[in-house]
Amino acid sequence: MSNIEEIIENTKERMSKSVDSLQRDLGGIRTGRASASLVENINVEYYGAQTPLNQLSSISVPEARTIVIQPWDKEALDEIAKGILKSDLGITPNSDGTIIRINVPELTEERRKEMVKIVGNMVEEGHVAIRNIRRDSLERIRTLDKDKEISQDDGRRAQQELQTVTDSFISEMDSIKSQKEKEVMEV
Repeated sequence: MSNIEEIIENTKERMSKSVDSLQRDLGGIRTGRASASLVENINVEYYGAQTPLNQLSSISVPEARTIVIQPWDKEALDEIAKGILKSDLGITPNSDGTIIRINVPELTEERRKEMVKIVGNMVEEGHVAIRNIRRDSLERIRTLDKDKEISQDDGRRAQQELQTVTDSFISEMDSIKSQKEKEVMEV
């Protein structure tokens, strides 16, 4: 594999991870429906360490507007409830001593619009990450060109390919954004 192919493959891999990260982050954005991804990454104080909720309990969605959290350690129940309250999701946990039920209320039109702005900001951060990856790769290509390890034509072709890869990942993020905005605005 040539240096250029290696740089392009590395770029695709890093950009793909950025897209995956964006999708995970957007999973925590509340829509009108209950979803396990809404709460699974909430950090909970558990024996002195911040631990994601999905590592402390099983999370299920038995109904469209209900999330049920069943901790594996009953001692963690209060800490899980506190962690959910501290999150900026605006949901209140109800504990019966063994499980926590969360009723996901309908979003108001104003709150939906706020969520769309948050989605937009998260996607813009994703775009910045993609552009930073492109900049790093572009630097590596230019260094190869400057050190005469590749020809100028190969350097130009590699830069064009890099831009094509970047455009495709930005486009993928934009389609994820429009899908999430549609989800958030659904009544």
